[in-house]
Amino acid sequence: MTVLPDDGLTLASEFPEAPHEQWQHLVAGVLRKSGKEVSGDAAEDALSTLLEDGLDVRPLYTAATARETAPETGLPGFAPFVRGGRAEGNTLGGWDVRQRHLAADNDLVLADLENGVTSLWLGAGGTGIPVSSLPKVLDGVYLDLAPVVLDAGDETAAAAELLFGLYEERGVADDAARGNLGADPLGHEARTGRPAYDLASVTGLARRCADRYPGLRALTVDALPYHEAGGSAAQELGCSLATGVAYLRGLTEAGLSVAEACAQLEFRYAATADQFLTIAKLRAARRLWARVAEVCGAPDAGAQRQHAVTSTVMMTRRDPWVNMLRTTVATLAAGVGGADSVTVLPFDDALGLPDAFARRIARNTSTVLIEESHLSRVIDPAGGSWYVERLTDELAHAAWEFFQVIERAGGQEAALRSGTVGERLAETWAARSRKLATRREPITGVSEFPHLTEKPVERTPAPAQPAGGLPRVRRDEAYEALRARSDAHLAATGARPRVYLAALGPAAAHSARLSFAANLFQAGGIEPVTEGTFEESGAREACLCSSDALYAEQAGTAAAELRAAGAEHVLLAGRPGDHPGVDSYLFAGCDAVALLSTALDRMGVS
Repeated sequence: MTVLPDDGLTLASEFPEAPHEQWQHLVAGVLRKSGKEVSGDAAEDALSTLLEDGLDVRPLYTAATARETAPETGLPGFAPFVRGGRAEGNTLGGWDVRQRHLAADNDLVLADLENGVTSLWLGAGGTGIPVSSLPKVLDGVYLDLAPVVLDAGDETAAAAELLFGLYEERGVADDAARGNLGADPLGHEARTGRPAYDLASVTGLARRCADRYPGLRALTVDALPYHEAGGSAAQELGCSLATGVAYLRGLTEAGLSVAEACAQLEFRYAATADQFLTIAKLRAARRLWARVAEVCGAPDAGAQRQHAVTSTVMMTRRDPWVNMLRTTVATLAAGVGGADSVTVLPFDDALGLPDAFARRIARNTSTVLIEESHLSRVIDPAGGSWYVERLTDELAHAAWEFFQVIERAGGQEAALRSGTVGERLAETWAARSRKLATRREPITGVSEFPHLTEKPVERTPAPAQPAGGLPRVRRDEAYEALRARSDAHLAATGARPRVYLAALGPAAAHSARLSFAANLFQAGGIEPVTEGTFEESGAREACLCSSDALYAEQAGTAAAELRAAGAEHVLLAGRPGDHPGVDSYLFAGCDAVALLSTALDRMGVS
């Protein structure tokens, strides 16, 4: 009789360890059944996924993999700060729940603070909150308890002076002031295309904060303009590094030490529904900035302060309720990745100013993850994951490479003005747009499982965002344009453009492709009709749906019958083949956007 150690978890130790090659052999057997004759490393490669920036997600990670690739990550609060910028992480109460306000509404500000929000992000100046209204907006706010982060563009100096005045007027102790004045001249230029103010004009604010307000930072390194222009994770990080380095140069030239200059910066990143990439991005960002601080001679000052914001690129205008799920995953990723502050954009953010329900859901997203899921109780919960550690390392290298491209171009300012940054971001977005158009990157509720009869969600228009610089993109934009054409047709004629889905054979033969076709057509605002005859459908086009075997037997005859019944165009849900009478084909990986746009053109939908 074998006596097992009394640890309660020893059963697996009784089995011999399976070698990596044995696993690959089993994978090859499964792939063989699907028609792929591969073996060994090729079998493993067949299950890998290529991400942007050349990152390769493998199907299996092991301790050996981690030892080969991942560098030493250290401990939280110590260089290279991969595991967190503070030794205690967010364990003392969770991350800072920071909500954004674009309207001068004191009631909304107080409601947020009374219901879980711990800091305020105020979009002031321009079409946002008038700078002169800041005292009114902050009426009743305890400025020694609720940090204020300004985002005032070229009115930063005026907004900062007003905030300083409020500190004086309300008797806020210098060391109790918290937040950020939001100076970000390069970020503002990226947004607007014009250098409205330079770094020299805000170095005085940084000196003032360093000398008098130890808890107040003067500058924000906002990477959102690059993410929102379609940039990849590595490009977002590379631009943030280049911007941060530019600010370090300016601040140290103005007399601040490297450590003082680092303490004046807060970095803002996008958090997306790709949870592992977001986790890796925040961890890689800290490692990269620690390297910059080390090279500049202040390794102990390299703890990057991070503000994560749920991505606007991923937010959809159709079926916006799904955005609640996207922002929940993004917030989880930001928390696990170690963000110091997190802003959850309301689910209706893409539609205008959020209503009270949307704001409540947004702030409660963080509350549930902190208080009920206990996500902040562990520092760097993803640390040690072989996958996360390798992804962090690979992303850091890709970002550093892009950072060097920018530096070789003369730095962030020169790279922006020469178009280097814009061109590289546009290339990345063009490649991603192809994935979106072919539905290789699905958008739930838009390109997948669209709800054609949904009731539109209407909101008060939000203030116009700064424009003139880098573009702002959204994943749903191509499909949104198609749906808008369908909506206009519905308003003008009382009916949506229609297509008749002709199912051939029993349900077992046609159900999968029938669902596939219906899903695809609805993504473009075209109503699929499956009941009755073609003549009764009110459609001008028809699509055959069945199995390959039945297509070989019946497609030609069915197409001829549909044409005789009045069909002007006949499609087939399946791979292109030799089917008489069939004009177009729908298949996985086809350019759905181009196909749908052409179909709308044929149907007379402008």
